[in-house]
Amino acid sequence: MFFDDYPIVGTETRLPIYIITIGQNEYQSHVSRPEGFRYPQIIYCTKGSGMLNVNGASYRISPNMGFFLPADLPHEYYTTGDEWDTHWITAGGYAYDRMLKEFGMTEAKVFKLSEMEVIENNFMKMHEALSSDTIFGNYRASGMLYNFLIDFYRVLTGEYESSEPSGPLVKAIDYINHNYPEKITLEQLCDASGVSKQHLCRLFRKSLDCRPTEYVAKRRIREAKTLLANTDKPIEQIAVETGFCTPGYLCELFKRYEEITPGEYRKEFTRD
Repeated sequence: MFFDDYPIVGTETRLPIYIITIGQNEYQSHVSRPEGFRYPQIIYCTKGSGMLNVNGASYRISPNMGFFLPADLPHEYYTTGDEWDTHWITAGGYAYDRMLKEFGMTEAKVFKLSEMEVIENNFMKMHEALSSDTIFGNYRASGMLYNFLIDFYRVLTGEYESSEPSGPLVKAIDYINHNYPEKITLEQLCDASGVSKQHLCRLFRKSLDCRPTEYVAKRRIREAKTLLANTDKPIEQIAVETGFCTPGYLCELFKRYEEITPGEYRKEFTRD
């Protein structure tokens, strides 16, 4: 299978991220770029094998493997057999470089992909959007590109399985969702998730950028916001129903995370 989509890019450049080119080549040709390519590239393999030469090193690229090439980096890649099925994507946008940096993709990198079906599904959705809608396809594909990059990063770091119901992180969050009005200890979360304190804290930090106790507080504040916006219950009662030990503690954490007081939040969402 071969296709290459080069959407006409106009106002899409105002978007945080957008597709510049996306394609698939079942019989990848020899590519040599002594001056590099003007855009960062993500390329991965589904069949066959090939070689990548970059930064003075050579890498064999087999199925379920891929590589990232930053802009303007000299490189070469070519097939080593009868076929080498490659998929590639280049993108732009003011948020794209920031996402790549956040994902640790600032230098050439070879990687393995454990959940190729997830990657392929998102990839083909972008292709379908671009090929079926020449007017708004790139806008639609830009939203899909964001999903592709998030899933790509999760697969790359081995964290995609944490979204499964059996994942320790999901078990801990499920426990919090069902018990946030009550006192929740780290020991209880460890019992619910089946992992140690250290491991659970690492999971929360890596996936949610917070400690388990912070997540509990944010979950309670989320419920408090719902009650403030949709009921006339006094703050004292809301504090009790959402698991805060005192109204003052609710106000303190609400101000910390929302940057306004519960009373100010309620005024913004006063019902008609």
